[in-house]
Amino acid sequence: MIIENAHLQNQAGRRADFLEVLRSRSTPAHFEIGMKILGPFLAVKDPDTFFMRGFPDVASREPMKTKFYEEEFWKRELENILMPMLERYEVLVVEDSEGLIRW
Repeated sequence: MIIENAHLQNQAGRRADFLEVLRSRSTPAHFEIGMKILGPFLAVKDPDTFFMRGFPDVASREPMKTKFYEEEFWKRELENILMPMLERYEVLVVEDSEGLIRW
């Protein structure tokens, strides 16, 4: 499994709003494409959110992401809601080479 560890820093005071949209609208859209959401994992000492999503393998990662971000649901709704809430976005891609996370 390939895992994206995305470090999302929200605008001040927007984490709860961001997480509500993530849970109620974005996560189901990810599942429809076949991506697994492994989080969100919240930072303890600051208002950052660590959000992780998984892909079956390296080959499926880009096509799945492309499908998600090219969908009208992202373009017309989620992008305009979620992106203004972010201050910073960084991604680290890692592999679950031991198979610890079940697909």
